[in-house]
Amino acid sequence: MVVVIDGKAKAASVIETVREAAAGLEQQTGVKTGLAVVIVGDDPASHAYVNSKSKMAKECGFKSVQHTLPEETTQADLEALVATLNADASIHGILVQLPLPKHLDSVPVIQSILPEKDVDGLSFVNAGKLAAGDLETGMISCTPAGSMLLVRSIHGEDLSGLNAVVIGRSNLFGKPMGQLLLNANATVTMAHSRTKDLAAVCRNADILVAAVGRPQMVKGDWVKPGATVIDVGINRVPAPEKGEGKSRLVGDVAFDEASAVAAAITPVPGGVGPMTIAMLMANTVIAAHHASGKSAPKF
Repeated sequence: MVVVIDGKAKAASVIETVREAAAGLEQQTGVKTGLAVVIVGDDPASHAYVNSKSKMAKECGFKSVQHTLPEETTQADLEALVATLNADASIHGILVQLPLPKHLDSVPVIQSILPEKDVDGLSFVNAGKLAAGDLETGMISCTPAGSMLLVRSIHGEDLSGLNAVVIGRSNLFGKPMGQLLLNANATVTMAHSRTKDLAAVCRNADILVAAVGRPQMVKGDWVKPGATVIDVGINRVPAPEKGEGKSRLVGDVAFDEASAVAAAITPVPGGVGPMTIAMLMANTVIAAHHASGKSAPKF
């Protein structure tokens, strides 16, 4: 029987640890963990994400600050706000919701966030620390960090002797995921749209991670029997069976086919998704501990 990895349950246990760590820090030092979220414009999906992040921060006992800026905000104004938050000692994590409106350049904005407050793990300094194997002082991007916890829930800390294949090479997910797996001693193949005979490469994976953004691309016959499958995709597809104009969420893996072959698999929704916000909270409480000179909780 396949194990369907419960991301909601794992995320809940991370949040519980965060809550205890935040309360402990406040008790010891009087420091309340602070998270600032910045959103520009009125994209409904971005607002939904930001609201759930702010709500979760409050549930964790954080000081939660939200800056909602108008669509026409200038590059200079946005960068000035980040500079103000960098200088604010009560804020330990800064998150600028992407994508930004088209007239704004996200790269200088993200890179201007102090690396120790970059709870999204997107600064070049944090990417470099991860590439160099420094998992202690750097911030790790939330979705790969969460995916790695799900891998560890099946395989434990040490992945020696296991072949891992990551489909997707984005800076946001694919590259950091590959580095985390490598750091845990897996033998890692980074595959992508230009990989020759992708299906054959995937069949060699004991741990198969799909992050391509193409609905149900990974078929059952791509999966090695007994493999662990981590599906990072979130795609909306039409669901006429639910009624006219309705849609449903699917991953990058054909779940029914793959779960007939795999030993463990994440569902969509309810797998990797809940882990992303949980790890954002984890990064923020880690940042608060570092800023206070205290040893940070482990996740």
